[in-house]
Amino acid sequence: MSDVPPLPTKDEILALMARNAAEAKDLGRKPAVLGKREIARAFGVKGADRSELKRMLRELEREGTVTKRRKHLRPSGAMPPVIVAEITSRDRDGELVAVPNDWDTAELGAAPRILIEVPRKPKPGAPVPGVGNRVLIRIAPAPDPDDTHAIGRVVKILTKSRARMLGVFHDRGDVGPRVSPVDKKAAAQEWGVAPEGDGGAQDGDLVAVEPIGRGTGYGLQLVRVVERLGTLNTEKAISRIAIETHDIPAIFRPDTLAEAEAVVAPGLAGREDWRALPLVTIDPPDAKDHDDAVHAVPDTAEDNPGGFVVSVAIADVASLVRPGTALDREALVRGNSVYFPDGVVPMLPERISTDLGSLRADVDRPALAVRLVLGADGRKRRHSFHRILMRSHAKLAYAQAQAAIDGQPDATTAPLLEPVLRPLWAAYRATTQAKAERGPLDLDLPERKILLTPEGTVDRVIVPQRLDAHRLIEEFMILANVAAAEALEAKGQPLIYRVHDEPTLEKLRALSEFLATIGIKLAKGQTLRPAQFNGILARVKDTEHEHLVNEVVLRSQAQAEYAADNYGHFGLNLRRYAHFTSPIRRYADLVVHRALIRALDLGSDGLADMTAGQLAEVATRISAAERRAMAAERETVDRLIATFLADRVGAIFSGRISGVTKSGLFVKLDETGADGFIPASTLGDEYFRFEEARRAMVGTRTATVFRLGDTVEVKLVEAAPFAGALRFAVVGGKTRRGPRGTGQDRPGKTTAPPKSTGERKSRRRA
Repeated sequence: MSDVPPLPTKDEILALMARNAAEAKDLGRKPAVLGKREIARAFGVKGADRSELKRMLRELEREGTVTKRRKHLRPSGAMPPVIVAEITSRDRDGELVAVPNDWDTAELGAAPRILIEVPRKPKPGAPVPGVGNRVLIRIAPAPDPDDTHAIGRVVKILTKSRARMLGVFHDRGDVGPRVSPVDKKAAAQEWGVAPEGDGGAQDGDLVAVEPIGRGTGYGLQLVRVVERLGTLNTEKAISRIAIETHDIPAIFRPDTLAEAEAVVAPGLAGREDWRALPLVTIDPPDAKDHDDAVHAVPDTAEDNPGGFVVSVAIADVASLVRPGTALDREALVRGNSVYFPDGVVPMLPERISTDLGSLRADVDRPALAVRLVLGADGRKRRHSFHRILMRSHAKLAYAQAQAAIDGQPDATTAPLLEPVLRPLWAAYRATTQAKAERGPLDLDLPERKILLTPEGTVDRVIVPQRLDAHRLIEEFMILANVAAAEALEAKGQPLIYRVHDEPTLEKLRALSEFLATIGIKLAKGQTLRPAQFNGILARVKDTEHEHLVNEVVLRSQAQAEYAADNYGHFGLNLRRYAHFTSPIRRYADLVVHRALIRALDLGSDGLADMTAGQLAEVATRISAAERRAMAAERETVDRLIATFLADRVGAIFSGRISGVTKSGLFVKLDETGADGFIPASTLGDEYFRFEEARRAMVGTRTATVFRLGDTVEVKLVEAAPFAGALRFAVVGGKTRRGPRGTGQDRPGKTTAPPKSTGERKSRRRA
């Protein structure tokens, strides 16, 4: 009789996962990592049977029964232990019901219902949630395994339901003033304005209103104007819509401001004196906050011929914002700074963000620095962290530094060219070799920038040129972030990682089906790494498919996030990665700074004692704040451009199909990057069939094809500035493609959503 145990059944594997989660709950800890190796060990699977077990696990993934997050397998639809959710309703028993805020229905199925558990005897000061609240919830499995819902207890109320609403004031003449809600999800088409409640608003004004009861006659909700926010044609009013609708804290609390004014920057005591080192900042020309400064010299060590010593100094915000203070509490609520075309909603008050915490030129500033020793091949050999006092020797703009390297120095850069800039560029050129060997995902989807007039309206939309100066800073910041994660892991110090999961099997299958339609075949079951994606992109470079494939590859990727567990960064192809370089504008970086201070014994203001669960809560909150900021920034751009184009209804534009659905086509205009929609019913005088694998709409009579990535001439039919929506109609009914290899299509490349696959040192988060 064989001593080899039989292979487990699928039900037994799922039962193991359930026990793993239940035991973790009983012990008050996170579930243990449960991957192929752990499952094989649990069931005693050895030798050739491991291949069969691997096949079974892949089948469970394909069936959608389990999902994989790097090496951790768990039942599909299972929620992490802490999530951000919105309380949407009450059930028949009066219990509060919530749904996760950012649930990927395409990947995970319908969003689960979460019943909010309210303690019978709540502790004094415990949060009291209600419908409309956005809350941080700790999840527990439902008592009955057959239940389709989970149980959650509110840890913190992030935003409360508010009576204040935004709308556009209209003078309706005989029927009186009305307000149209800006939020198109609002049930009402219009609100009535109570007598003497117009607040002096004029027709077309953006206003904030509060409900005061229901009216009679038409049954309209009556409101009172509590604030006039200006006309909708200005960026300030449009960004205000995003701020209000996404509950972004835009006004600092008085105690936070008072605390910021009282902060005194530390001096040299307990720090290394780096003020003589010619560190420089390189940023956008309009930057007010300067997180980082850089310096490089050839390494003179005999054991590192051709190598470099690169110094990256980061503003020491941890010395200015102490844990548990009003500044710290509000920074956590905000999570990050939010950037709009005309300004910023900062994470920290200006006293910190643009003054004491900003590495201004010729001013002493505290910093946390990392010294990176690079080999001639650009690989990092070692690193060390230092708490320093520094003085930036120059404030440079990207184009200014690049011009100096390209032979056109100005009065500021000429003295810095040989001693500072050329060594920086030499070190950067070395890193390009190491980067090429690492093979991060290399999508070609440049960002657009809106330029405003002095009045705050859109002047034009440009695609800023990507320079080596940008890439230099990005690569040095990535190296510093990797060093931070490695240093903390070496000390066993818990931290918040920046993580990016690999694409799911479902998304890879859809990508494979699409690539097959343009003659690119992937091996069945092939595991794609960034290098394989880059090979696909290289095959379509300068062809008619280039834009299309870049877009589809982007959509196959997961979204980056913050986590207390490390599952690596797929897009950057890095095993460990933490955000360290922007503590002025990202709370995650501030946590990493504090962790380094504690782990390396660099001061008394390090990270306080925190359990893994508490770090996971912080990571969940700041990930949600990041997604909130991304949505607000994107919607502001959409509304601003829709307003800009509102007086051009009837005009003809060239664009590119950026999305194909059963209901119609999404088009992105070449000129402005504006997104609009073409209903399927308006494509022509025939029925168009949606072919998902081809990402196309195909005419059943003429076989006319509208496919993702195709160029098309469209007419603007309607502009809805409130919603940031545009509706187009196809001109001529046929698509056209740019000639192969001419680069004709390059100005019309689609604008990517804020990137999650790369880590750029820009105003976007990745």
